[in-house]
Amino acid sequence: MPVYQLEKEPIFPYPHLAEASGLLAVGGDLSVERLVQAYAHGIFPWYSHGDPILWWSPDPRMVLYPDRFKASKSLRRAVKKEQYEVTFDTHFPEVIRACANRPREGQDGTWITPEMTNAYIALHEQGFAHSVEVFAQGDLVGGLYGVSLGKAFFGESMYYTARDASKVALFHLVDRLQQWEFQLIDAQVETDHLKQFGAINIPREEFLVQLDEALKSKTIKGKW
Repeated sequence: MPVYQLEKEPIFPYPHLAEASGLLAVGGDLSVERLVQAYAHGIFPWYSHGDPILWWSPDPRMVLYPDRFKASKSLRRAVKKEQYEVTFDTHFPEVIRACANRPREGQDGTWITPEMTNAYIALHEQGFAHSVEVFAQGDLVGGLYGVSLGKAFFGESMYYTARDASKVALFHLVDRLQQWEFQLIDAQVETDHLKQFGAINIPREEFLVQLDEALKSKTIKGKW
């Protein structure tokens, strides 16, 4: 399959035209309009510093269904201990920058470039991107962020500097999404870390059908 060069208009080729790797298109920009269009069609940006913007739609797709979330006994104990204070959308820029600066095993550098950081802060300011923050004695020690459209949440990244802090953030996010009857969390690509919580791979076509159904609901914009 060819890799498509994007034009100025925020329009994407069909996801099924992606290469076997999931790479679909290159170029364009990270405007709020284009990012919203991308996520609504099961496409997301992922590239390294110095590279052009790359757009992906992998097959299979890893998803986590909120009503099938698996929380270990140790995680439930950590939540019950209430050693952490958890908030939503109070420190979005700090969370995304912490995710960008957190060293990753087997990775050299980060895909959360300054350009990406600014783009998602703009998404947050427009009410589409959200963060969960975890504090210990007033210090930010973990969190996560992602994008929300309809009844779908697109997870982007998480980090921690204190034991179980990112897991606690995920627990509270899933709890919130269950209350709001969200249908799925897009985890994008397979990781052993997310599999422990019940995330599974499904065919891209199935994911796109489920995404279309989730997008029939109104997006809960603004501060969570």
